[in-house]
Amino acid sequence: MNKLRIYLETSAFNYYFDEDRNGHEDVVKLFNAIKEGEYEGYTSRYTTDELMKASEPKRSSMLSLINEYGLTVLGYAIEASKLASTYIGEKIIPASQRLDSLHIAIATVYRLSCIISYNFHHINRDKTRFNVAIINEREGYEGIIICTAKEVLNNDISDF
Repeated sequence: MNKLRIYLETSAFNYYFDEDRNGHEDVVKLFNAIKEGEYEGYTSRYTTDELMKASEPKRSSMLSLINEYGLTVLGYAIEASKLASTYIGEKIIPASQRLDSLHIAIATVYRLSCIISYNFHHINRDKTRFNVAIINEREGYEGIIICTAKEVLNNDISDF
């Protein structure tokens, strides 16, 4: 069986350091599992752009996770930008939240297995999961699983 190729969007980095959040421990365990080679970890320049907006010292701490855990940083992609615009045009993600649509699009374009997201307003919600699957199929892409770290760690998505 191939390793899951996991995309970590900005909220996963925030949860890593927010010990009071339900999901913090799962995120730390997932980062460690990536470091140990159980999964392939990815993020993107879209994530690092968002992380750069955080104040110090949190910004440096979150950015340091990329090297510490050996995450691959995916670059900007015109194809992802076009797909993100489709998500916005179809009213899946609000135009004001373009970076959220870019996270989904970059993971889709690079054919990753899943997106770890704790953004329950725009990314990890039923409307988004359902409609992204429809749009991706229509546009010639595979589906993308949007889930939490706990779902990956519990092997709830490994049967795809």
